[in-house]
Amino acid sequence: MFDILIKNGTVIDGSGARRFRADVAVSDGAVAAIGDLALDDAHEVIDAEGKFVTPGFVDINNRSDAYWKIFANPTLDSMALQGVTTIVGGNSGSSLAPLLRPEMIKSIQRWIDVSRLNIDWQEMDEFLSAVSRRRLSLNFATLVGHSTLRRALLGGGDRSLSGEELKVLKAVLRRSLSAGALGLSAALLYAHSRTTTPEELTALAEVVAAEDGILTVYLSDEKEGLLDSLSAKIKVAERTGAKLHISHLKAVGEKNHHLLEKALKMIIAARNDGLEITCDVYPYTVMSAVMYTLLPDWITDGGRVKMMPRLRDPQLRRKALAEMRADRTINFAEAVVSVSPVVKNLSRRRIGDIAADREQTPEETIIDLLLAGEGQGMVLIDALGEDGLRAAMREDFCFVASNGAGYNLADRADGENIHPRNFGAFARFLGRYVREEKLLEWEEAIAKITSLPARRYGLGERGIL
Repeated sequence: MFDILIKNGTVIDGSGARRFRADVAVSDGAVAAIGDLALDDAHEVIDAEGKFVTPGFVDINNRSDAYWKIFANPTLDSMALQGVTTIVGGNSGSSLAPLLRPEMIKSIQRWIDVSRLNIDWQEMDEFLSAVSRRRLSLNFATLVGHSTLRRALLGGGDRSLSGEELKVLKAVLRRSLSAGALGLSAALLYAHSRTTTPEELTALAEVVAAEDGILTVYLSDEKEGLLDSLSAKIKVAERTGAKLHISHLKAVGEKNHHLLEKALKMIIAARNDGLEITCDVYPYTVMSAVMYTLLPDWITDGGRVKMMPRLRDPQLRRKALAEMRADRTINFAEAVVSVSPVVKNLSRRRIGDIAADREQTPEETIIDLLLAGEGQGMVLIDALGEDGLRAAMREDFCFVASNGAGYNLADRADGENIHPRNFGAFARFLGRYVREEKLLEWEEAIAKITSLPARRYGLGERGIL
């Protein structure tokens, strides 16, 4: 007798092969049989008549670790309810291991409350053991965060690494990959990683390639400089042979939307030259942004330690405001506060409305919110293009991921303005773009969120029934 028997369903097995009608049996947490099981019985029988039966979805761009949800909410409801069964953390340059110094945890505490948990790990293997003891409802794997490694050496500052420091980073990265990490993630847009040199990224990519890992990159410029930023990362892959993945590929601002299809053509050309390059997108035109990324780059250079005094300097503030007003990439007034660590009741409010209440410009409001929040805060901005998003999702090298975290239903009422991707990324992809718009065949779409990302990230046989 099986534990669970799913009868009368239409199986899409994740491989990209055509669907077929079959029963699926599960025992001891794994698929035990697929076929005509009409004469078999189980402790629980599910009638799937008129429904698809697929592998659990694989979310390769997940932030449940960075937002502490794997510890605060180990059921990860908003992911499980979408059909996600495997998540990859350590994205956008931030991972919870290795923590090379005890004070490293301070970089986490700025975002989340860790007071109720004993952080008893430093190395990657210790962290993975701690996660396994939590008995998450989903499978969890992680990348090594480049920013996490750099902060261990530089603290809150930002500068180029010395030769000896780079040797340390390479050794720690190699050790973490050997302990089970899938690769390295880098987010070169953020202030604490902006001084990363091509030589540094290349040296770390060589380690990743030698360990057969994956290098994932959040591009340093997703606006006018998108193509140059992408080209630089392709060159790293050319020099090192590292498997390259571009996280949440996008072109920000209406005047830049046309660049996304050009970026896709660059990836196609590189793949035709034999390079292993993939990317992912989330199925929304609304993006979530750390508030300080709305500022001119020069004001955030050197990290938060240097940014805050610049924001308080009247002359530098005037210069920043002038540059922000001249920048027409984003309509700052239409940005909506997602997280404001100091004034909770500002969540869900438009920057333009807050500015009107304060009798100031939207640009002034953004700077004042950053000052009040000691540099912290996030906004939601509708700044991406539908045409580019659809073009990306049609490519077989572009996967769909959430870039979200596993919240529970109560989190919707706790003051944060949670991006809908946390609860609906996979449902929106399949419902809107596959079922309604028929952008892809069902078999293609399921492979894009199961076997293809699993294989790319070295997750064994996950993603296939």
